[in-house]
Amino acid sequence: MRQNPSFALTDLAEIRRVIAENPWATLVGRDADGMTASHYAVLLDPDRDDLSIVAHVGRPDDLVLGLGEQELLVVFQGPHGYISPGWYGDVAAVPTWNYVAVHLSGVPQLLDSAENLRVLDHLVAHFEAPRDDPRGMWTPPNDEAFVRRMEAGTIGFRLTPTRVVAKRKLSQNKADDVIENVILNLRGDGVYADGRLADEMQRAHDARLAARGIGA
Repeated sequence: MRQNPSFALTDLAEIRRVIAENPWATLVGRDADGMTASHYAVLLDPDRDDLSIVAHVGRPDDLVLGLGEQELLVVFQGPHGYISPGWYGDVAAVPTWNYVAVHLSGVPQLLDSAENLRVLDHLVAHFEAPRDDPRGMWTPPNDEAFVRRMEAGTIGFRLTPTRVVAKRKLSQNKADDVIENVILNLRGDGVYADGRLADEMQRAHDARLAARGIGA
């Protein structure tokens, strides 16, 4: 992803938030036959406060991704959507697409069985927590033999990125009134309405206003 200084997302807490809110990631690696993209749930490492992530892949995805042997690219896609030039007012303009994305690259550390089980446990607990009747990895009828078989079919990894490219393209190059009108249209009931993207734009816009001492 080409970086643009005007749209760069550099705040660690904000990057972590984007990752946490958008855990369905794309993993891009390669083997002797070329590049492969796979899709898995990826979480921030709960034991660290940096951009380290943990996940697992099913065998043989570890081989086609070259997991542990070379650089892996992990892509998190945040809210995104079409922006109509009609929302800019009576000015010359073209359509665009607003989006938030985080790219983490590095050589992942493969986990042993015990660590992989902890990652699997964490993944299940994380996604089951909002349910009224959450199930755990070890909740019956899952017994130890079943859980061990499931773990043996996966490869867990931790990636502490050596390269980070995070981008928040949310109309920051437009005037305040234009940004606010785009947000208003995204919150409407039109065909391109998108509440999540509107929230993301509002968050970025509020931060820019605060940095300029407006609305503080």
